[in-house]
Amino acid sequence: MPIMPDSWIRRMAADHGMIEPFVEAQRREGVISYGLSSYGYDARAADEFKIFTNVDNAVVDPKAFSEDGFVTRRGPVCIIPPNSFVLTHTVEYFRIPRDVLVICLGKSTYARCGLIVNVTPLEPEWEGQVTIEISNTTPLPAKVYANEGVCQFLFLKGEAPPEVSYADRRGKYMGQRGVALPRL
Repeated sequence: MPIMPDSWIRRMAADHGMIEPFVEAQRREGVISYGLSSYGYDARAADEFKIFTNVDNAVVDPKAFSEDGFVTRRGPVCIIPPNSFVLTHTVEYFRIPRDVLVICLGKSTYARCGLIVNVTPLEPEWEGQVTIEISNTTPLPAKVYANEGVCQFLFLKGEAPPEVSYADRRGKYMGQRGVALPRL
């Protein structure tokens, strides 16, 4: 499974709308970097954040998820409470080719501050804005910046297309926009 280079990512974005909006080169002046890199694409966090809180003594249950467990904030910055968690989504909309698997990794700038982005796969023929899960592992409040880099996507090309893709299965997170909450 080869990892795909910048030239392939650029071509797929231009010819097939694989990433929209697409930034052709890394932007880094005064911001946490985003855009095309050598073997990946650094996506931006949107300005919508769902911050987990325990004000109402909610229980997190992936089979019966309740919105009582978080508050929603919009803005240029999100403060994640100590030892807490936030959901956001990418600015970019992705359309994954049938013969490609994409892996989402956190950016080292945030990781060095104790903020961990969950490793997430984007399956063949999945499309949408990616919901990003960020954990603040520190005992201090931590900032995440909207419209700046939050994670990197690596594109792995399969030897052959799968027999059944995410679209074929009519996956439950297909076509999502905004933060998608857990679904059963």
